[in-house]
Amino acid sequence: MELGISTFAELTPDPQLGTTLTPQQRMKNLMEEIKLSDQIGLDVYAIGEHHRPDFVVSSPATVLAAAAVVTKQIKLSSAVTVLGSEDPVRVFQQFAHVDLLSEGRAEIMAGRGSFIESFPLFGQELELYDEIFAEKLELLLQLNQTEKINWRGKYRPSIPNRGVYPRPFQPEIPVWLAVGGTPQSVVRAAEKGMPLALAIIGGNPERFTYFTDLYRKAWVEQGRDLDAIQIAVHSHGFIGENSQQAADDFYGPYAWVMTQLGKERGWPPMSKNQYDAMRSPEGSLVLGSPQEVIDKILMQQEMMGLTRYLLHLSVGTMPHDKLMKAIELYGDVVAPAVRKALAK
Repeated sequence: MELGISTFAELTPDPQLGTTLTPQQRMKNLMEEIKLSDQIGLDVYAIGEHHRPDFVVSSPATVLAAAAVVTKQIKLSSAVTVLGSEDPVRVFQQFAHVDLLSEGRAEIMAGRGSFIESFPLFGQELELYDEIFAEKLELLLQLNQTEKINWRGKYRPSIPNRGVYPRPFQPEIPVWLAVGGTPQSVVRAAEKGMPLALAIIGGNPERFTYFTDLYRKAWVEQGRDLDAIQIAVHSHGFIGENSQQAADDFYGPYAWVMTQLGKERGWPPMSKNQYDAMRSPEGSLVLGSPQEVIDKILMQQEMMGLTRYLLHLSVGTMPHDKLMKAIELYGDVVAPAVRKALAK
């Protein structure tokens, strides 16, 4: 199983100090986090796309291209590319550049996104987002498979037998389909033979076995080999030297972000009791000492048959030194233990 990190590169106030990093400093910190993840042997680093003031990255491919030239082994992915409001031709070209710079380490995680700001920004009809996404996904997959394209769709101008360049270093860039919990999207991934990435941001992880079971069922119905399945989970979490220190460090930033999002979406403010339930062995947060994180990752792998796990570091603004320490613990302690356990 591959082990990696996902991030939205948050640009939120430090809840203790009340200060917010400059975008330049957050970007500098982000590059240090990616470089460290590569140096300690993690497999994947994935960056989200947002168009809001509380996240610094609106163009994952740009940041991943910069990371490509300062890393050696780690795979570099979006998490996610909001394909419904993007031009698939430009997405493919941008990630082809990342792939060339990294000598074959680029990936695309395509999804509908959990925020809507990009749709009015780029003139897309939000009420048609699923239909638009389906069409653009089909075009992206065709671009990945062939150099010259004949394309006629409903939501993008036609492409009359035109070549799309540059071509990537790999024969094809791996394209994952990211799903938040919609059965139709899970089936779509299986029907197209795409790897599946599930986001677990609340509730009991065990309930997501419904989606992995559905994916396997739909995969087999397409006549595909079960051994070729790839399933990833991305979940919020943090690692500290011990359980209480990790919980105390993470609570303030996490509660601040989730409470702010709750104001937009109608959730109640994050409470300490809710937080403690989420970090329990049955909860969604992969949080605590290295051993607690090891146990939770292995539990989710056993439940869902994962081939990749992405720990989302971090949800709110953490001090940079603590975030770097969490990455260090992940690479030096957690990842070797998980790999050893799975090798048995």
